[in-house]
Amino acid sequence: MSYIAFSGFDHVASGPLPEVYQSSLRTENTLIFDRDTGRVVDIDPRFPPSADEGPKPGRPKLGVVPREVTLLPRHWDWLATQPGGASVALRKLVEEASRNPKAQLRQRRDAAYRFATALVGNAPGYEEAIRALYAGHKDEFAAHIEAWPADVRAELEKMTEAAF
Repeated sequence: MSYIAFSGFDHVASGPLPEVYQSSLRTENTLIFDRDTGRVVDIDPRFPPSADEGPKPGRPKLGVVPREVTLLPRHWDWLATQPGGASVALRKLVEEASRNPKAQLRQRRDAAYRFATALVGNAPGYEEAIRALYAGHKDEFAAHIEAWPADVRAELEKMTEAAF
């Protein structure tokens, strides 16, 4: 995973989370973003990320995170008949769906949308740029973000390379 930090409209750092976090401490009012999702990363300063953090315990030790899933009884019945059980079947379904080109395109656009909204949601041409992004109009999107701050524009161009 790759992260990026911005202070206002200025790029502060890019790279692994521990490095970006350390760089962000030298600048006030810094936001750290996950480049893959465009979401702001909220870090508790009492527990800063460290480079030596390995995978979380789990079986297998891949950082598996248990969460609740709510399904109808007929869905649970179907999952119970699948080889490997419900967890294996759900993982396979999620992997297959996430590899769908349309889903990947949507994820890239959503990430750019979240990033732009956090930093330049009030900028001139914002709404038009977002409409162009989701419509798949690359040239129109580029025209609407042309007047935006250079660092923000450069990051959006990277984030949207594969979104059109």
